[in-house]
Amino acid sequence: MRAQTLCAALVLGVVLSGASPPAWVHYSGAMFDRTRVVTVSGVVREFQWSNPHSSFTLNVMAADGKVETWPIEMNGVSNLVRQGWKRSTLKPGDKVTIRVNPLRDGRPGGWYVSITLADGKSLGGGDDPPAGGPQ
Repeated sequence: MRAQTLCAALVLGVVLSGASPPAWVHYSGAMFDRTRVVTVSGVVREFQWSNPHSSFTLNVMAADGKVETWPIEMNGVSNLVRQGWKRSTLKPGDKVTIRVNPLRDGRPGGWYVSITLADGKSLGGGDDPPAGGPQ
């Protein structure tokens, strides 16, 4: 009887851990072209201060005069704090210049490398994006 209970508990544990995607699913960083750095300026639309990755969106004026929305992925909160970031560093409406590793497919967006705020303060150096495979 005891072996059956132990086996049932083990099976239940495996099933429950498999049913918990945040515990095992994480995206790859392969979508970022780490061989290139692109600089763009724009207006912050939204800033998400969160783990495992913070992010923000930037409205950028494209060459054709249309506004493009650039989603920018970043490291988590603890890494950003070490670079001098605070939850209040970016607010909607802030004008900034960013350096990013762009998306490989050519769409607007990328992995944060560094930022220059409207007051001239620079942050970053950017930590590495997620590795090419799942984390």
